[in-house]
Amino acid sequence: MPSPSRGGAPAAMPKYQRIAAALRHEIDRTAHTPGARLPSERSLAARYQVNRQTIRAALQHLRADGLIVTGRRGTRPAAAPTPVPAAAPAAGSVPAQCWVAFVSLAPTHAALLGMKGGECTLVHHRRERDPAGETLQHAVTYLSPVVVAATPELSALCRRTAARDEDLGPLHRWLDRATATGRVAETLTMTRTSHPPNSPTACGLSVRRTLHDGSGRLLAVTDLAFPTWDRLTFHRDRAAGGFRVS
Repeated sequence: MPSPSRGGAPAAMPKYQRIAAALRHEIDRTAHTPGARLPSERSLAARYQVNRQTIRAALQHLRADGLIVTGRRGTRPAAAPTPVPAAAPAAGSVPAQCWVAFVSLAPTHAALLGMKGGECTLVHHRRERDPAGETLQHAVTYLSPVVVAATPELSALCRRTAARDEDLGPLHRWLDRATATGRVAETLTMTRTSHPPNSPTACGLSVRRTLHDGSGRLLAVTDLAFPTWDRLTFHRDRAAGGFRVS
C-alpha cells in the first residue's frame, strides 16, 4: 500500500535513501574489519551511476543514523552501540538488536516530520542478523519530535541513548499501541543492481512505512532495509486483518 505524502500522492523512497539502504550491507560486512573504509564519493557515484551530491545525501543519511563517521582518512563504519536484545531468540536464531539515538535528521525525514533545521528527535533502530552475522533486516524509526515531547516514556529516552532492554520496553509498547489504533501505510521498493559491470547482481528490498494517528497526524516514519532479499511474496489473510511479506 503506498504511503501518502502531505499532498496525498504516493511518497516513494528517494534514490539517495535506496543507495543508503544498499550501503548498509557493505557497512555490515566491513564493520568488524580493522581499518575498514567505505569507497570514495567518486567511486560510489560511478558504482550507482548518480552524481556525487546524491552520494553525499546517502552518506549523510547513514551518518545521521550513527552508522558511519567521516574523518581526515575517509568514511568508515561507526562503532555500534551496545546492542539490546528485543526478545528471547528462538532455538538456532540470533536475537534482534535494538538501540535508540537522539539526533538531527536528513532533510527529507525532517520535512516529513515538520522539523526545523538542526532540530533533533528520537530514532529507534532494530537489526536482525542470521547466525553468520549477515543483516537480514534493519528498521530505523524516526519519531515526531512533537509526539516525543508530549509522551513521557519517549522523552525520557532522549537522555538515555545507551538504553537497556527494560528502558526500551515502554517505547516498544507505545509503538504497538499506536500501530494498533492508528493508520499505517507502506511503500515497497525492490532494487537490483550490477555495479560495477560484470559484478554479481545484488538485490534488496526497502520499505517506507508511515504511522498516523486517528486524526491524521504523522507519528513516525520507519525505513526498513532487507539487503539480501531477491524475491517478494505477499500473503494476505482477511481474517487476520492484514498481510505479511516474505
